[in-house]
Amino acid sequence: MNTPDPDGLLAEQLLRLTRRLHRIQKRHLEPIGVTPAQSRLLRTLAHYEQPPRMADLAERLEVVPRAVTSLVDGLEAADMVRRVPDPTNRRVIRIELTDGGLKALGRLRGARRAAAEDILAPLDAAQREQLGGLLDALFDVPERHRC
Repeated sequence: MNTPDPDGLLAEQLLRLTRRLHRIQKRHLEPIGVTPAQSRLLRTLAHYEQPPRMADLAERLEVVPRAVTSLVDGLEAADMVRRVPDPTNRRVIRIELTDGGLKALGRLRGARRAAAEDILAPLDAAQREQLGGLLDALFDVPERHRC
């Protein structure tokens, strides 16, 4: 006889929710012409006072530098970012938002709000607050490092 595995069921529910979140986010980003990963890079760029190096972006996004290069290539082709030389070290290339990137950021904010509303539509205000508290509890747990 199989005994129920509540943690396994919960993990499966979280994975299904993650896939649903990705599908909804992707649908709302398509009209802007960016992927979820490109959207994250644009939002990250907006937080820098000075254009960052690709290595800085890779570290902040917690991805390998090659992934940032691919994202920047796509955004540069869409005229949302540009590579600029570092004023103090010409061997260093920095990434800055273009006017097109700034406009895309404005549209991204609206798309994110619409996606969040789609995702949270089944929940009332009290449930949303409870979910926020539960998610905070999951995010505030320090990572355990394994040897």
